[in-house]
Amino acid sequence: MNIELHHHSSVAAVRQTIVDIHVEVRQRDLGLTGPFYSAERFGERLAGHSSQPGWEVVIAYDGSVPAGFAYGTPLSPSTRWWTAMTTPLPDGYTAETGKRTLALNEIVVRRAWRGTGLARRIHEELLAGREEERVTLLVNPKAGDGKVQSLYERWGYAKVGEQQPFADSPVFAAMMREPLRQV
Repeated sequence: MNIELHHHSSVAAVRQTIVDIHVEVRQRDLGLTGPFYSAERFGERLAGHSSQPGWEVVIAYDGSVPAGFAYGTPLSPSTRWWTAMTTPLPDGYTAETGKRTLALNEIVVRRAWRGTGLARRIHEELLAGREEERVTLLVNPKAGDGKVQSLYERWGYAKVGEQQPFADSPVFAAMMREPLRQV
């Protein structure tokens, strides 16, 4: 493996690569179907995320072949990220400044590179240059029969609650890692 990690702060040149990997992994490999997982809906979410100040993606390439990506967006003071929580969080926990919390919106690795540590490498590369204090993500607790959530726990995340951000989305475990970088 000759992996190179590339950072992008504009989606224009890499949008199709991101969408193609997402569709391949989520739909073909994992069999996730329905409107929420369609390329169109993912494209809408990607457009929304990437239009926010501070959006960044890291794409891994094995030679010229894209192997995976992760992207995140800082939560703004007007974020709706926390509004879909099924139980309230402590006072002040959801107060955002645009610099407090990075939302890890997506992390996807293609089948041939799974189990190699590439997901963690992409993840840590994305976080390495960030200034936020903490990072949050949503994970389907059923993904991989719970193995994906367990993986995030090994990476330093803890479940803080559950949320369903869209009527047709799964109920996700909301997870947080504080501080952003692990020592």
